[in-house]
Amino acid sequence: MKVIITEHAKKRLRDLRQSNITLADIVTAAKQIPGYIPTATRFRGFISKSGRLFDIVAKDIKSGRLVITIIGK
Repeated sequence: MKVIITEHAKKRLRDLRQSNITLADIVTAAKQIPGYIPTATRFRGFISKSGRLFDIVAKDIKSGRLVITIIGK
């Protein structure tokens, strides 16, 4: 499955609250979500390789899984 990360999500990675969360962490988290996501949904409780907790908002589109935003804890 192809994971597409929006520019908004990439921009949020530069914020202090999302520090130490990498694009690889986001792709791994998005691929772990089973099934089809027809509407934008928040998924909680992912852990980056650095140990930072985060949530993602994702939705499935024709070209893959779209990660709309990242919420660091």
